[in-house]
Amino acid sequence: MLFTTEIIGAWFAVFLTLAIFSFLYKDNPFYKAAEHLFVGVSAGYWASTFFWTQIQPNLFGRLWPKVDGEMGGLRAAWYGIYDFFGWFHSGIFPEGGIDKGHEMNLVYMVPFILGIFMLFRLSRKLGWLARWSMAYVVGLAAGLRLYGFLNSNILAQVRGSALPLFDGWGTAINSILIIIGTLTGLFYFFFSKEHTGMFGKISRVGIWFLMISFGAAFGFAVMGRISLLIGRFYDLIQFSGSEYHHATYWLLAVIVILLGVQAFRERGKQTERA
Repeated sequence: MLFTTEIIGAWFAVFLTLAIFSFLYKDNPFYKAAEHLFVGVSAGYWASTFFWTQIQPNLFGRLWPKVDGEMGGLRAAWYGIYDFFGWFHSGIFPEGGIDKGHEMNLVYMVPFILGIFMLFRLSRKLGWLARWSMAYVVGLAAGLRLYGFLNSNILAQVRGSALPLFDGWGTAINSILIIIGTLTGLFYFFFSKEHTGMFGKISRVGIWFLMISFGAAFGFAVMGRISLLIGRFYDLIQFSGSEYHHATYWLLAVIVILLGVQAFRERGKQTERA
């Protein structure tokens, strides 16, 4: 039986897929192994991607850009630090500087230092330094998110509600529905007044619009998940063929048998305790 790289990859994919599906039975070691592997690989992949696309070119590339010719004075001392780093890893710190088209900007020492402070979170004595980095990140992210949500949600909603009412019957009906849904939804989220009487009736109309909106969003999300599920089923069917040595059937049988053995052992332990 010949196992090529493609066949080994197919067996591995089938095992991980069935291990995730085994959670439908209950939480078990197969699911935990697949979950931990997925989280670990994802964390490692994104860490590597962010380093080579952001930190190395945009941070180090601005602190130590590539220079031509001789250097003297403080610049030579500064690039002496760079050469010291390059002694450990020449791929990250190539000789002569990082050629990414940037000019030297020592202001980027601030994020560089804050990034080092973030690593001190692993130390009990110096862990308090990581709070400065976290405070900077949280404050900056909050400010940027506020500006982004203000433009994408509030202002976009106002512009989307300012529609012509009488530009054809179809457009008029859609515009009226959008305006009614927006206003009644705002009435529902007005908590300074009790939702009774006419105010309560308008709020209930807003609830209907909100339920329709959330239902459409949820349906769209479910459609996306179902498309992923169909893809996994397609792979399981494809890898069950003889060209892949019936990987789906063999691994399904092994997982079911091992889960059955574990279930009988747990039942035996419960009987002994009783």
